[in-house]
Amino acid sequence: MYLTIQGIVLRVTEYNDRDALLTLLTCGHGKLTAKARNLRRKNSPLTAPCQLLAYGEFTLFEYRGQYTINEAHAIELFMPLRRELTKLSLATYFAQVTELLSQEDLPNPELQSLLLNCLYALSKLNLQENQIKAVYELRAVCLAGFTPDLFGCHVCGSQTPERFDLSAGQLECVNCRDASSAGIRMPVTPAMLEAMRYICLCDPKKLFSFQLRPETMEKLASLTESYLLTQLERSFSALDFYKSLFVERT
Repeated sequence: MYLTIQGIVLRVTEYNDRDALLTLLTCGHGKLTAKARNLRRKNSPLTAPCQLLAYGEFTLFEYRGQYTINEAHAIELFMPLRRELTKLSLATYFAQVTELLSQEDLPNPELQSLLLNCLYALSKLNLQENQIKAVYELRAVCLAGFTPDLFGCHVCGSQTPERFDLSAGQLECVNCRDASSAGIRMPVTPAMLEAMRYICLCDPKKLFSFQLRPETMEKLASLTESYLLTQLERSFSALDFYKSLFVERT
């Protein structure tokens, strides 16, 4: 049986000297794994559409629950981000998170759209990387079922709380903190809080239609990263590599 789908390559794994296994995120079939025969051979016609982060159309042959790529055509390769190591590593981080959050045979068009929008933003839009990173992290964690409570201090209801609880995903004032609570809090400013509310609730087509000062955007990206890692309870190798690039520059 043949199946034609559109999908993003989230991961490429060497299978043997000639072949590779691709993890794809598709709109209609969720996450699936497919073998790309002869992908590692020189001049393979599958090389471009089957590379990491490529978005393409794939014709798959299915036999007993196993998929083999029969034909593939690239729709978008996001070439500009491939020319900059920081952007490429950040995009790979997005792909690693997406792979974790997606499931086989469970369509998740919102997650696929988020990833495509962020890859496009990295490639084509003149935006701070921290802004794209913060948008992806907070929106992805919302799609995973961890939408934070951003509508005032959870104790007194104040609309000007100063802290965000990473474990509970809620706001609180400094004076409202329970001394016995071991949860980690991070500072949040009114501008950061407004941006977080916007990212969580805005139309997907307007995800990047907000502005913050560079130093505030950096703090926002640090908070969204910490929140995502806390809720997913794991780290990501591509994120570690991305952050190491900035350490090397200092």
